[in-house]
Amino acid sequence: MGTTENSTNLLAKLGIAVPIIQAPMAGWATPALAAAVSDAGALGSVGLGGMTAENARALIRETRLLTDRPFNVNVFCHVRPPADLARDARWLTYLKPHFERFQAQPPTALGAGYSSFVDDDAMLTLLLEERPAVVSFHFGLPPSQKIAALRDAGIVLMATATNSDEAGQIAAAGIDAIVAQGIEAGGHRGMFDPALADEQLGTIALVRLLLRETSLPVISAGGIMDGAGIAAALALGAQAAQLGTAFLTTAESVASEADRAALLDPRSRTALIKVISGRPARAIENHFTRLGRDPACPPVPDFPLAFAAGKALNAAAQAHGSSEYAAQWAGQAVRLSRAMPAAELVATLVREMVWSITSLSANSLLLADFAASKSTT
Repeated sequence: MGTTENSTNLLAKLGIAVPIIQAPMAGWATPALAAAVSDAGALGSVGLGGMTAENARALIRETRLLTDRPFNVNVFCHVRPPADLARDARWLTYLKPHFERFQAQPPTALGAGYSSFVDDDAMLTLLLEERPAVVSFHFGLPPSQKIAALRDAGIVLMATATNSDEAGQIAAAGIDAIVAQGIEAGGHRGMFDPALADEQLGTIALVRLLLRETSLPVISAGGIMDGAGIAAALALGAQAAQLGTAFLTTAESVASEADRAALLDPRSRTALIKVISGRPARAIENHFTRLGRDPACPPVPDFPLAFAAGKALNAAAQAHGSSEYAAQWAGQAVRLSRAMPAAELVATLVREMVWSITSLSANSLLLADFAASKSTT
């Protein structure tokens, strides 16, 4: 299917004026951030991953107190991992020397981790009661009856895809739009099944493939940090761009002083690693990311089990003034980060986008002249 068939007006469906979506970034995005982005004409988001239904209710209501504009809430749809106590024990033993650096001990066991929307009926009840304008899915899709219930409630649905197969499942499930997450993106890869081979498609290739292979509106995500990147995404045929890392250094995010320093450090580089949480995720290089390249590193427990140990190790390090083991999620273009309030960032992105689109139009005239000259030779 060609891009002309992806004709649904996504911005109208989402109720926004600007083709920018702030990524949900569970644990990082705040109601204040989502509200500021939505009030600026884009789509703000909050992540509910790792929350109980009642905590999620409080987050949604807090966001509603700050804005009367539409916003997105995101839920995780991971499959609960099978128990593997021997693997968990090896992992904790491997991490023990790192805990001991900070006069701490690793957990004695890894708990079941937080719930998944796949089997969290309380979260579904909450969403049907609160009825946020948009709900998005990460790590897969919930059962069809949950999708139907959300659609029947008038909620717009989006889901992340990292390849064509996942996009096909999203289209077949009746979701309204696809978030095409390229390998450049920060944070967790939205892969449905991390046990399968990852094509590691870049944002450009993925967007173009999905536009050809589905009729759904596509949202470009991964490596987009400025208006030029948004303009490029629109030129590819995407109807909007989702930015995460760009919003981490806004005044409204909960990034710590150390996190902000790393995000704004021109020396920062990122790596795609599994050791922090048990799922592939892109973060700024530090001691934790380097553990994944250690030849002695044993198999990492599945998501979200490994997260328990990762958070405990970071807490031990933080207690001694160290951010060496922090999960500093960031995309490949992190060095384009800039610090400003969220509303100012949205306005800046729009100005840059308009300027870039104008420049693209000028370039199109040059290309037209070139084509005309070739047709006469």
